[in-house]
Amino acid sequence: MKGKLFAWICLLAFLVSCEQKSDIIIPTPGEKTVLVYLAADNNIGRYVQSDLDEIMRGVKENPLSVSQHLVIYDDRGGEARLYEVVYEDGKAAEKTIKTYPDRNSAGLDETLEVFNDVFNNPLYEAESYGLVYWSHADGWIPYPLPSSRWIGQDTGNGDNRMNLSEFKQVLDAAPHFDFILIDACFMQSIEVAYELRNYTDYYIASPTETPGTGAPYDAILPYMFKKGAAKQLAEAYYNVYEEVYNPDRISDSPWTMGAAICVSETARLETLANATRSALQTVSAPLDCADLRREVFNYDQRSTSSSLYVGYYDLADIMQESLEEDVYAGWKRAFDDAVTYYTTPTNYSAASDGWTVVGNFSMEGTHGVTHYLPSSPDAAACEPYHTLEWYSAAGIAAMGW
Repeated sequence: MKGKLFAWICLLAFLVSCEQKSDIIIPTPGEKTVLVYLAADNNIGRYVQSDLDEIMRGVKENPLSVSQHLVIYDDRGGEARLYEVVYEDGKAAEKTIKTYPDRNSAGLDETLEVFNDVFNNPLYEAESYGLVYWSHADGWIPYPLPSSRWIGQDTGNGDNRMNLSEFKQVLDAAPHFDFILIDACFMQSIEVAYELRNYTDYYIASPTETPGTGAPYDAILPYMFKKGAAKQLAEAYYNVYEEVYNPDRISDSPWTMGAAICVSETARLETLANATRSALQTVSAPLDCADLRREVFNYDQRSTSSSLYVGYYDLADIMQESLEEDVYAGWKRAFDDAVTYYTTPTNYSAASDGWTVVGNFSMEGTHGVTHYLPSSPDAAACEPYHTLEWYSAAGIAAMGW
């Protein structure tokens, strides 16, 4: 009798335990999570609020579902904050996730912490992911190579910047992204796109200086939450600037001086690298980079006479200048398959010679993706450049440096 009673007690305890467990809410994967990382503790932090206003307006006009998560990391100096933008009661609202003490948002450990707080949080597990990184930037160029600021700058306590190799460490700890949008200058270089090809399906950035007002977030927000909509996102970005484009009126409210935006489809970059290697093998003698620097379109309007200058040269222009017509035509097909590009006829540069700002410059004949050309084979940037995956995969050694 005691044995039967004990068995019934055990069964009752088991049933109660099951009933209690059924009340536990286990998060299920959402549709999409997008992180907007604002490393804005620097001299362009004044543009953050207008971008955040655009985000709030975009969410109000295009309400997010409960399975769509838009997470913002905002550091403009002092305390940094991580919060989610949600749609409630007919309006966009902020819900704080975490606050951080004054910190270096371009630091590896600090960035890893934020990514962990988002992408290892079960509440933000999703079927797909997107990333927007907002700050200063300078292509693939490593810091502290003179005058470089690769991705992200934090000047709250010194001058802190993140290198491409460190950014890859951050992405190693993150899920695969549907898109990565870099809202910063000079980031659509083939070197960066190729380096990040395994982390995202689409890489979106500008080959030149971005407008101070950056991405028009209210216009692009719907496409941030559609999987595989990177090209539509870029077109929406471009349309905002094209609509108000007026090179005769210098204004940043709205920004009338034009913009350029380009999408690299990363699955096609291996084919482009192979096509580049094959094409360069047809060149009978090493290319004269000094001559190419004079002939090829350069997106970087900063003074070429400076000893700190590196430059961003049009990749397709380099290949056209270097190859026979039929070889170039074959290479160009691989390039066109991988790249979608939008630009107004002119863009604006804030660079100056110390006296005069460059202002508007023509974008005629550009193709949207940049490539490095050294001033000489022993230029300071050559050594770190040789470590990039593009250098080996595309057979750049055939160029003679």
